[in-house]
Amino acid sequence: MLVCTLLNRCLSLDKDWEKLIDNLIKEGILRSSKVIKAMRAVPRAKFLPENMQSYSATDTPLPIGFGQTVSAPHSLSLKAELGETWLR
Repeated sequence: MLVCTLLNRCLSLDKDWEKLIDNLIKEGILRSSKVIKAMRAVPRAKFLPENMQSYSATDTPLPIGFGQTVSAPHSLSLKAELGETWLR
């Protein structure tokens, strides 16, 4: 669950996430409308501990506890694009 202490910070996280998605599109990593729609609908911050949520729009793996990480957005995007292409 996304926990925000200040409304402005929540809006900033959303804007940062949208900017990251736009950059992945410009770089040609995100291409299909279905994957782009999914990335916009499911913010990465929902999968991060509260102390890591401010880094959610950073394109790098992030720790989620117990020695595990959540993958970098570009990595997830590439995998989703490959899967979407394969399922056509």
